[in-house]
Amino acid sequence: MVTFLPTRPGRLADVPSFDRAIGGAESNVACVLAAAGHAVRWVSRAGTDGFGDHLVETVASYGVDVRHVERDPERPTGVYFRTAGDRATDAHEVAYYRAGSAASAMSARTVDLAAVRAGRVLHLSGITAALSGGCLDLLRQLTAPAADRPVLSFDVNYRRGLWGSGGGPEVLLELARRADIVFVGEDEAEEAWGVTGGPVAVRALLPEPRVLVVKQGAAGAVAFVSGEGEGEGESEGEGAGAWAPVAAGGAAADRHGPARGPAPVRGTPAASASASASAGTFEPAPVVDVVAPVGAGDAFAAGFLSGILRGLPLRRTLRLGHLFAAAALTTSADLAPPPARDTADRLTVLDTGRWERLRLGPGWTEADPAEEEVRTP
Repeated sequence: MVTFLPTRPGRLADVPSFDRAIGGAESNVACVLAAAGHAVRWVSRAGTDGFGDHLVETVASYGVDVRHVERDPERPTGVYFRTAGDRATDAHEVAYYRAGSAASAMSARTVDLAAVRAGRVLHLSGITAALSGGCLDLLRQLTAPAADRPVLSFDVNYRRGLWGSGGGPEVLLELARRADIVFVGEDEAEEAWGVTGGPVAVRALLPEPRVLVVKQGAAGAVAFVSGEGEGEGESEGEGAGAWAPVAAGGAAADRHGPARGPAPVRGTPAASASASASAGTFEPAPVVDVVAPVGAGDAFAAGFLSGILRGLPLRRTLRLGHLFAAAALTTSADLAPPPARDTADRLTVLDTGRWERLRLGPGWTEADPAEEEVRTP
């Protein structure tokens, strides 16, 4: 979609003007991954209007291959407006205008499936599943077990308001259980599926994905990996990490059984980050001076996938996700370029004490925070 960002705080009714940008879960991930040096293709649909021109040209400017974006002369490009506040608060407002948009008309008939499946990793989002029946059918087809299916990455991205009368939690659980890599917030899992007990309880609900990343907000994230060991060596060749699903010969799609019902899972109450690390790999997030939280989840997914594609060890891959998220958190737009690779690499290998003292503020990606931003409280 095309995004309109307010020029000052306040209600949508009171904001006099907006700055134009772009937004969208999968397109955000695509742009950040391309900016990080990976070969990325974005497959979608946009109108033939001026907003569609702006959207496609902007995504392409990040280095993303947009040749398989279909332009629809009969449907408009979706747009949305938001206030400057945190979308998690009651004061935050978002106005979506994408009903009947070109993107909502995606289906197995209107999308080049061969182009979608040609990559090493296919990244999908639960938001797309909510746009229309055709979009949901498309995601079900793409996540179905198949010999030619690439490694499948799925960000749950539960948005209650997109699902109308319901059905969203069940659908998202079905799709997540068919994926190889899944991203979900701890609070998001509780809201969608009634899961309490922290990351371990989320893993109990989702044992099927090879890699499950449970995000815990400012505290950090826990990664659960099944199969081979975590591969904590320092190999950095493309796809060299033994723990990563890309390196393990692709998606074992046929291992996924039928989806089960989303019954709430009750684990031990108030599981802490340190306790959850006993069953997974916990990596704390650096302290970030937040400008706006929108887009951080997409940036985290892009950073984590970048680490997988580069074959980095698991802890460095988690740190890369945190750093990419910090780049988004310290800007006002939904989409922010990631830190330069040499800068990110220096930060991901900091010792534990220096990493935990790391503090990142606005503009940090334009400087080298390896020394300047590491501060002792």
